Amino acid sequence: MIVAERKTIPEMVEILKRHKKILVLGCGTCVTVCLAGGEREVSIIASALRIASKVQGLGFEVSELTIERQCDNIFIEQAAEAVEKCDAVLSTACGAGVQAIAERYPQKPVYAGLNTAFLGILEERGVWTEKCVACGDCVLDKYGGVCPITRCAKHMLNGPCGGSREDHCEIRPDRPCAWQLIYKRLKDIGQIERLETIVEPKDWSSSLSGGPRVIIREDHRV
Repeated sequence: MIVAERKTIPEMVEILKRHKKILVLGCGTCVTVCLAGGEREVSIIASALRIASKVQGLGFEVSELTIERQCDNIFIEQAAEAVEKCDAVLSTACGAGVQAIAERYPQKPVYAGLNTAFLGILEERGVWTEKCVACGDCVLDKYGGVCPITRCAKHMLNGPCGGSREDHCEIRPDRPCAWQLIYKRLKDIGQIERLETIVEPKDWSSSLSGGPRVIIREDHRV
């Protein structure tokens, strides 16, 4: 899922200080799961902005709304009335959601209330780790489901580098060596012979290096 973290209240106040009627717009999917931008967080942010407004004399009028997904036009329509009534939108969606709202309402200032961090998973309560860089050409089948592009500090496709110490990365000693994980995983599933194959240099044209990406499913178009 997409993992994000909240900007500080002073940052938000600085972004919004030229406006009066502010809509804090939450998103009910990824950022809700990572406790950054769902209904609960929208309420907290809105309350903090009201307090900051009173202390600093900014005159904010803050309203709140959370929709299911800000990256989907079907759900964006549900925010139309609330957006119309405000001077600016503070979106607590990921960067894609913020841009989707801005494109749908081009005459309305839309600001990001979060910093979008990475694609990751929940390791334990309150801890998310990056596991995917969305490179556009998944190689997990070759490495037993462990991504060396994301989890190896050197992004090596043919490893290990030989610098690990006690199964931990020499660059990030607090992180396990990705290639130790790959070796163990392939051994456990009986595919250790995969390590005998030299993987060709990666074609990065399918990643962000090739510019903004678009996926088209012709079977779903009308």
